Amino acid sequence: MSSKRTIGGAWAGLLILGAAAMAQAQTPAPAPAQAPAPAPAPAGGESKSEGNERLPMISDRARKVHAAGMLFDGHNDLPWRLRTEGDFGLRRLDLSRRLDSGQTDIPRLREGGVKAQFWSVYIPSEHANPARTVTEQIDLVKRMVERYPDAFEMAYTADDVERIARSGKIASLIGIEGGVAIEDSLAQLRAFHALGARYMTLTHNTTLDWADAATDSPRHDGLSPFGERVVREMNRLGMLVDISHVSPATMADALRVSQAPLIASHSSAYALCPSPRNVPDDILRAVRKNGGVVMVNFYSGFIVPEAGKKTRAVLQQMRAKYPDRAERMKALDAWRKSDDARFSRGSYRDVADHIDHIVKVAGVDHVGIGSDFDGISQSPIGLEDVACYPRLTDELLRRGYSEADIHKILGGNALRAFRQAGQVAKRLRATTRPEVDDIRPEPRGY
Repeated sequence: MSSKRTIGGAWAGLLILGAAAMAQAQTPAPAPAQAPAPAPAPAGGESKSEGNERLPMISDRARKVHAAGMLFDGHNDLPWRLRTEGDFGLRRLDLSRRLDSGQTDIPRLREGGVKAQFWSVYIPSEHANPARTVTEQIDLVKRMVERYPDAFEMAYTADDVERIARSGKIASLIGIEGGVAIEDSLAQLRAFHALGARYMTLTHNTTLDWADAATDSPRHDGLSPFGERVVREMNRLGMLVDISHVSPATMADALRVSQAPLIASHSSAYALCPSPRNVPDDILRAVRKNGGVVMVNFYSGFIVPEAGKKTRAVLQQMRAKYPDRAERMKALDAWRKSDDARFSRGSYRDVADHIDHIVKVAGVDHVGIGSDFDGISQSPIGLEDVACYPRLTDELLRRGYSEADIHKILGGNALRAFRQAGQVAKRLRATTRPEVDDIRPEPRGY
């Protein structure tokens, strides 16, 4: 998420039994492919203008290519939007109808060709009772899926994703955004996996006791020893390790420790937009070796170069002005909500530029889509909501990408990494005991 609002919560349930292990063997990552040279734009009319941008019509070929692929988006914040807008009970907003607010509903998901979605169960780093709140958000996702059974079905494995997509429903997966949720407990991590979480972003915007965040002061030069244990246990469970929001040092440590492909569920290329939330080229090259996937974020502040430069400058100023971490994070949150934090929106072409760059550095097998819809305050022209994904497919065709490579970018790569993480977990569970901290014996109480 680019910026989020916090609210309180109350107890939800505890454990549900986890899902089955994933199948198919892990395959080595291929050498990087170069982004194709742009192809001439096909003939055709233009649609009405959006702002100063005149949008070309989406070609019939693009719509067919898009429909034939597996659009698997890595990050959507609809669950937090429902919570913050007072619809935790799913009584006010009817997602089966096209809404005049927000960026996500079922008609627009259908129009955009979404076939699998990681729903973010986000928790602000300073939120009271993080484990309880994330449990409530997991419960919200499951109730949302139950509320709209013709549109959604929960998925826990790569095979589930493929089966549900073939049935015409949207495979719905759970991703935890912020390792603060586990409250420094490996048992809590396992509990969240049993509840259905299939990735965890190691941090949000605040450095934790065990991992450095991208937008906060470092304390560990990456991962602490406990943080490395978190990554190893996620590998054993089959939870994808998500390096969005973390510092480059934390990215590097996670790549060093992880035996499974990892993801950046909603980050773009630092070389094009130097926001600390984006992924540097040396990490992109390491992701290629790891077999992971960087899923491009649509937030204007992470794709427009000037926006990235401004964000980096503001962070440097804040660190100098506010030595106290709590005061600095409060000031940063206020800035993110101010008019000064509004940037040029950019367009869908900027998003395609980030895909091009990641293809050039890491290879076409290591890039995906992580829009961050309903968690972003500004989106590019032409990618305003979940209905707009076909425009990106059209642009990739214009740039000369093959249909097969477009299908990898739309979701084939994410599905492959998810499947491989499941295979690694199956192997590790057969040979490795869970990571457990000893606790002091306690009195029986009777």
